[in-house]
Amino acid sequence: CNQCGKCCIKYSNGGLSATTQEIEMWELFNPTIIEYVQNGEIWADPTTGKLLQRCPWLRKSPHQALYTCDIYHDRPDDCRLYPTSINEMINDDCEMIEVQDIKNPNKAQKQLDQLMVASRPALIK
Repeated sequence: CNQCGKCCIKYSNGGLSATTQEIEMWELFNPTIIEYVQNGEIWADPTTGKLLQRCPWLRKSPHQALYTCDIYHDRPDDCRLYPTSINEMINDDCEMIEVQDIKNPNKAQKQLDQLMVASRPALIK
């Protein structure tokens, strides 16, 4: 992660989900997060219930073009496991994608899977 915030911004407004277990953990241990969950959907306005255009936990550095997450250690798996694929990185205009990744996405996917092996299962074997 280079803290560009693109993944958080792009997947707001209903683009992310949380598991039942994640929601239950928030209910028990972090009621501030659960305020932004409505009918199993995450990042909804606590007052209106409407999905937010931007993740409420994303913060932009006042001095740099960097972002941080206020719930980094409690973030849902959808956030934790990003990026899941080279195609997703290409579609999101991820700054970490390189020309050789675009030219050979299968090789790049295998490399991404290796980098993320501790976080998630591989997509291509």
